[in-house]
Amino acid sequence: MNITSFLIYCMIATFTPGPTNIVILSTVHHLGAKKAMKYSYGATIGFGLLLVISAALNTMLVTIIPKILIVMQIIGSMYMFYLAYQIYKRDTSKPTVNQPATLMSGFLMQFLNPKVILFSMTVIPSFILPNYNAVPEVATSIIAITLIGFSAFSTWVLFGTIFKEFLQKYDKTVNVLMTLFLAYAAIMIWI
Repeated sequence: MNITSFLIYCMIATFTPGPTNIVILSTVHHLGAKKAMKYSYGATIGFGLLLVISAALNTMLVTIIPKILIVMQIIGSMYMFYLAYQIYKRDTSKPTVNQPATLMSGFLMQFLNPKVILFSMTVIPSFILPNYNAVPEVATSIIAITLIGFSAFSTWVLFGTIFKEFLQKYDKTVNVLMTLFLAYAAIMIWI
């Protein structure tokens, strides 16, 4: 497995603005870091559960239809290019939506968040299953990805105000850099 490509994809998918991170940022501003951390704990649990579900479904599909892995890698690469495009054209001028900041709302948000669902359904077949298929290796990968997600959520909590101001000030530059990194990760799946 290309660890660099894997880490770039995980970092960009979890650290870049998406519904969960925007809600966390909004919660920090309106309700404080303590409430935002409760929300983040729930989001992390939901994120980890989606990764487990993805690993189980993808492992089952690969066992039943071995060629499905190639199809999932193609879908994963296409999704990464789509995500890169979305990051490039992201508009920060739209206001964020306030939502209750509870552990349960953070958990449930993951099952309603298309970014997380697509990420969880592409990272496992694109990076993990082509290289590892033993339960301990897949479980370790899921734990590592979940910890990256928790790190992203925590970063948005701890540095919410600073991060938001930085993104707004250097919005286009940050978007171009994230787009290039994500496109690189998509290409590296095939190398």
